[in-house]
Amino acid sequence: MRIVQAALEDLEGVARLFDGYRVFYGQQTDVNAARNYIEQRLKKEDSVIFTARDGDMYLGFTQLYPMYSSVSMKRTWILNDLYVAPEARKRGAGERLMEKAKEFALETGAKSLSLSTAADNRSAQRLYEKLGYKRDTEFYSYELLL
Repeated sequence: MRIVQAALEDLEGVARLFDGYRVFYGQQTDVNAARNYIEQRLKKEDSVIFTARDGDMYLGFTQLYPMYSSVSMKRTWILNDLYVAPEARKRGAGERLMEKAKEFALETGAKSLSLSTAADNRSAQRLYEKLGYKRDTEFYSYELLL
């Protein structure tokens, strides 16, 4: 298994994974829309995507978005998406993708790497806590849907 940063030549493989990720979160499958979204992220370079691959098979991906901390005046990264295809689970792909994200954040001088997950996604929570992530009990999160 190799973990590599995605490029345009990975578009089809990543788009299929991204569509599966969206379906996991209750969205209707739409591979064309997924492809268009990922293509824009790659072309505009406004996110960083890492893929887990075994030969020509795309096993999983993670997508990071840049943010900045005004208080520390440093970059931070939001690990917005992590997904491993059902047939590839329990092989370490998720953990390897998370490790690559951390390595990348350190290489870019980031202050932190943050993520959020569904309250009932216990398997993801176990992985995050195993890797040293701490649940925030100090701040509340708010969202305004537009």
